[in-house]
Amino acid sequence: MGIVDLRDVTAGMVELVGGKAAGLGEMLRAGERVPDGFCITADTGALPEDEIRAAYRSLGGGAVAVRSSATVEDGPDASYAGMFDSVLDVHGEDALFAAIETCRASAGNARVAAYGQAGVDLAVVVQRMVEAVTGGVLFTANPVTGRRGEMIVEEAPGGGEAVVGGTTHVNRRVLEDGDPLQNIGERLEKQFGSPQDVEWAVDRDGQLWILQSRPITTLFPAPPPTDGPPRVYLEFGHVQGMLQPVTPMGMDTLKDVIRGMLAPLGITVEITDIGGRLYGDMTDLVRDPAARRRLIPLLAVDFGPRAQAAMRHVLDDPRFAPGPARKKQARVMPPVGRAVRGILGALARPERARARLEAEVDRIRRDSEDDGRALTTAERFARLREEDKSDGPDALLWPIVAGLLAGALPPKLLGPVARPGEINTILAGMPHNVTIEMDLKLWEIAHTGENLKPFLDAYGHRAAAEVDLGVPRWSEDPTPVLAALANYERVTDDDQAPDKRFARAAEQAETTLRGLGKRARRRRPVRGGLAVFLLGRARRLSGLRESGKFAGLYRLAEMRRHLLAVGADLTAAGILDRSDDIMFLDLAEAESATRSSGVAADLGGGLRELVADRRALYERESRRRSVPVALLSDGTDVEATMPGEQDPGALKGVGASAGRATGPVRVVTDPATAHLEPGEILVVSTTDPGWTPLFLTAAALVTETGAIMAHGPTVAREYGIPAVICVPGATRILRTGQIVTVDAAAGTVTVVEG
Repeated sequence: MGIVDLRDVTAGMVELVGGKAAGLGEMLRAGERVPDGFCITADTGALPEDEIRAAYRSLGGGAVAVRSSATVEDGPDASYAGMFDSVLDVHGEDALFAAIETCRASAGNARVAAYGQAGVDLAVVVQRMVEAVTGGVLFTANPVTGRRGEMIVEEAPGGGEAVVGGTTHVNRRVLEDGDPLQNIGERLEKQFGSPQDVEWAVDRDGQLWILQSRPITTLFPAPPPTDGPPRVYLEFGHVQGMLQPVTPMGMDTLKDVIRGMLAPLGITVEITDIGGRLYGDMTDLVRDPAARRRLIPLLAVDFGPRAQAAMRHVLDDPRFAPGPARKKQARVMPPVGRAVRGILGALARPERARARLEAEVDRIRRDSEDDGRALTTAERFARLREEDKSDGPDALLWPIVAGLLAGALPPKLLGPVARPGEINTILAGMPHNVTIEMDLKLWEIAHTGENLKPFLDAYGHRAAAEVDLGVPRWSEDPTPVLAALANYERVTDDDQAPDKRFARAAEQAETTLRGLGKRARRRRPVRGGLAVFLLGRARRLSGLRESGKFAGLYRLAEMRRHLLAVGADLTAAGILDRSDDIMFLDLAEAESATRSSGVAADLGGGLRELVADRRALYERESRRRSVPVALLSDGTDVEATMPGEQDPGALKGVGASAGRATGPVRVVTDPATAHLEPGEILVVSTTDPGWTPLFLTAAALVTETGAIMAHGPTVAREYGIPAVICVPGATRILRTGQIVTVDAAAGTVTVVEG
């Protein structure tokens, strides 16, 4: 196409002009003060020199800024901040053509390849150069905490390049109401439909110019909009060790599963999809005077210290002060009689409780098996919606809860009578854990060469991220099992064999329990005796905690089998492209599609587009390496606002990419000669895009200068590694090989060793 005036560029021309030019064109058309310019399109081969000269002269000649505009740049998935070259303050036609060639050549540079992109189509933008007195970057949402509506400005003398380049110290402030930049930020966020980072400059005449606006790609998705006071959401997926998002079908079914799991405990929590993750709306529990007193201990069972710390922080927030619960059913106590009978019965007769649990697991397995009958689509959906009317939840739940309580109470009863580490030793090598049994069976297969089929018959309903029925089971794709076998075969030290390690742990646990028992009964006859009794029961019951999930996976595998069969029918009818596309619909959408096969062409087109969009979102979220454990309704990551451990010996800086990492320091002065081992902490004076290939193996980034939206921290956030910037003297004070902890929430770097 050649060249096009920026005023004629629209959002629909990204494939032709690139993301940066498309954004500039949209802002010009909306009336924002953007420097005039033109774009050399991405499909241009030989440069149209006469047209470029004419366009340059129409800008009045003089100084121009020449910037790359890649088709992958400034999009919703990734910003590609600084990956492509720009040349500023270009004077004259010869210099202009040289700058254009420099930008075009950057499509194949090493930075782009390290960023994970090859074969980029690249356009070039030429604009009047703004003689900036001051400039900087505006974020319409806080890029570290995620808080929407909190606008942050970083500014410095000169143009915005001084800020994004990370080469100077900047003034950082939160915008107040009435600031002209706030109005601009609100307009641009509304125009582009998402939080933006906006590069701006003020010229010698006091005119404010917008040089660029692009999405803040690293923000975790915000919760659905709500009215009224703020709400708080707790992430449930990490309980299952899940970082990846859940497929839409998995989300649809998991909401019901979680409600069913919580119901016997007397808890009602609304499950919300945020970024494809399962978040429970905890607001009513937090504001309920009775519930909030029991909430933190309850979270210890499965959610762990991160969730407890985050929710303690929320409980201290005056916005979540106790008051009348908005939902009357918000409770954190199960029906007392039922719970007491179940728990005491399991403690009194653990073998009977375990037998009942194992019988219930076996019943669920049998009910979920494929009996070979040909089912109609209607019958399959009936099975999908079928509810379990048995007393299975009691048979599964109370032995597990009893085992957990039996392991949790003794430390409180024993106090200093128990030596450090004794309780943990006693609770190791637990029998009756179905997952341990599975692993040991696989170890046995690796060293006996047994056929894998019996293993898959017993455990083929499992998988990584197995609570999402949208994920293939091992019975469908045993590749992960084969990889595990290969790893087991690399263990050559017989003393480190898993079965022997487990047996040693079990033996040591029993020996330690006997020794503690004698000491505890002597020093605390009543409390010590009760603690030892409970620890004995813990060893007979705690291993069962995996059994509830293991049983539920049979039902999920059955549901997946029925859904894939329906998906195959929809594919045969031309409505879907492949059978597992059904996992990117919810149950109601899938059922509706089966009833609409008569209009397959129109419906299929709509469903295909919907599935493609959801797959793209799922794949994008699958690349995210950090998921907030707790969110507020304005998008705030609760952990990012919590005060960190304040060590007076820590180096102080500014958190620029959330997270915490510990590892050996690697001080680097030249990226071209750097040697960085995986897991090392990269410590530098500053970074520009040439440093970013090192980030692939770094555990964290520490810089002496910079800004939150400088190229280095931007890429660090997109790679999901913690970053602390503006640490004075970091390269001088820290030495290669020292072990340090980088804590972005606290904005600190603390020497741990060396």
